[in-house]
Formats: sequence, structure tokens, C-alpha cells
Amino acid sequence: MNNDGQPVDEKHSRPARVDDTTIKALGELSKALETIHRVRGHLYSAHQLVGGADLTLDRVVELLREAGHGEVADRVEHELLGRNVLPGRWTFQIVEEFDDGYYAAFQEIERDAREKLTGGRRHIYEAEMKERRRTQGMPGHEAMPQE
Repeated sequence: MNNDGQPVDEKHSRPARVDDTTIKALGELSKALETIHRVRGHLYSAHQLVGGADLTLDRVVELLREAGHGEVADRVEHELLGRNVLPGRWTFQIVEEFDDGYYAAFQEIERDAREKLTGGRRHIYEAEMKERRRTQGMPGHEAMPQE
């Protein structure tokens, strides 16, 4: 409880001697990481969509042959079916490279910055914004779930 009798969310509270600019910087870094999480999701969506389209080509080839269009079926089968989307890469390889490279580095650097500057606490900027914006005592505006 704080001096006003309100519960304190320790895991999201600002450590002593951490200035506003540091909290803002970590808030922006967190926001940037959240954007990269979304990028990762889009890459997985692209991976699944391309894979589904490639599997659909099996039926395309079958139907083209059935309709007597062997030359077109051959072109789809030999030039498009199973084709790399980037030189030497299918989408699973792109996702793996992203995960193991840029994504992993971004997460590690963000985590390291939080560890060094706030003892690993997350979302301090957002927690302080929540406290400024909520109406104390109003239902739906509780500081923490246990209220």
C-alpha cells in the first residue's frame, strides 16, 4: 500500500533514482519491440499463406492436365510449384533467419536495457500512464486485478 492506502504494483513501479527520460526511452524501446513482435506475426502469416498457395498448385496442375492443357500444367509444375520465394529460401528459412537474427537480438537488447536501468521491470511508462489516467475508486479503473 502507498501513503494513500492504495495497492502498489511493485513489478511495474519505478525504481528509486530512475529519471523520466530513462523511463520514456525504455517505453519507446518497448513500443519498438512490440512492433517487431507484430512483424514476426506477419512473417508467419506470409509463411503460411505462401505454403498454402504452393500446396494449391498441386490441384491446379491436376486440373490443367485434366482439361488438356499439359504445356501450361508443365510450366506451373516445373517453374512455380516448390519455387524459392527468395534466392535459396523458402519462407520457413526466412522466418528462422529472422527469429534467430534480428528478432533475437532485438529481444536481448531490450531485456538487457531493462535489466541495467530498472532491474528488469517492464512497462513502467505504461503503468505510470495508467495511474495518471484512471479514476481512483471508479469501477473498471482499479489499479490492480485484486482490488
